[in-house]
This record gives sequence, structure tokens and C-alpha cells, in this order.
Amino acid sequence: MSTINFAAREINCKIVYYGPGMSGKTTNLKHVFSKVPGHLRGEMVSLATEDERTLFFDFLPLDLGSVQGFKTRFHLYTVPGQVFYNASRKLILRGVDGIVFVADSAPNRLRANAESMRNLRENLAEHGIDVRDVPIVLQVNKRDIEGALPVEMIRAVIDPKKELTLFEATAHNGGGVFETLKSVSKLVLDRLSQNK
Repeated sequence: MSTINFAAREINCKIVYYGPGMSGKTTNLKHVFSKVPGHLRGEMVSLATEDERTLFFDFLPLDLGSVQGFKTRFHLYTVPGQVFYNASRKLILRGVDGIVFVADSAPNRLRANAESMRNLRENLAEHGIDVRDVPIVLQVNKRDIEGALPVEMIRAVIDPKKELTLFEATAHNGGGVFETLKSVSKLVLDRLSQNK
């Protein structure tokens, strides 16, 4: 749920990168962070315990427009990929405005992709959010690995009704990263404009 800072005339939106462990969520955020000029972004913050890591930072995009004269500031978060950190995943989803689901193209990760999407649906439901009520973009990452599963096979287990906008990506070299972010950001802003 976006928050409004009237003094700064900003609307703050939260976008969460969700998906199985090692799918490229952190790689996406690090790439975005490295390309956004320093004066338009905050610091990268890593909340790390012995076994898990959550990254987040905020940035102020210039080319996505405004909502009723307010600038938009996006706060980007990753969740720990491993399902046994579910309490952290739930906490990070609180107040979410948009989600990038990062799927892994590796042949041995199809089940992990499906389990992570199921977990996302369950965690949103615990916050009283229907998965259809929050903008979600599907990013199929690691398209350049040997033996990458066909996109349609991955989509069949994550988004069988083909309701989500899908982007192919190679996040390690930035391929598809900004296209995915721009798409989910636009969906979030469109939803905000409809609700204001």
C-alpha cells in the first residue's frame, strides 16, 4: 500500500522481487542500483542474518510520470528465496504495491518456481490480498544457461492462465531487468491513478 509524503510531494511505492532461491532477485536489484544515478537513489541496504539476506533501496524515477502532481519514489525489496524463511517473506510483503516474480530457467528449478508462486499466493492471502489485486510481472531469468527450459513450460506451472506480463531476462548482464521494472512500475502507477 503506497504512502504519501505531502511535505515532499511524493508517493512511495513498494515493489518486491519474489521467487525461488538463486533465481536472480538480488542480481536484478544490484543491476538496477548500479545503473540509477546516485542523486536519484538511496543506499543499498542489506539486512543479513547468518543464513539469509534481504536487499532494498529506493529510487526516484524521472520518466515514469507523476500521480496528481506527486513524484513517485519506488522502494525495491528482495525476499529470501528459501521457503524456510517464510516469516521474513511475509513481513516484506506487508504493504506491497507491485511484485516481480523472478523464475529460474534451470531444468532442475521448475518445482521450486511452482512452490515459490504457491507460497506467494498463500502469503498474500494471509495479508488479506488476492493475488489478482496486486500488479505482478513474471520475469523468466537465466535464459542464457545451457538447457534452459522453454518459457511456455515455466509459464504453465506459474501462470497457466497467461494473466501476467512476461519478460525473458539474463539479469547477470542486465538483459530484461529494466524492461521488467518499468512494466511493474507502470502497472503500480496505473493502479494508483485509478484509486485516486
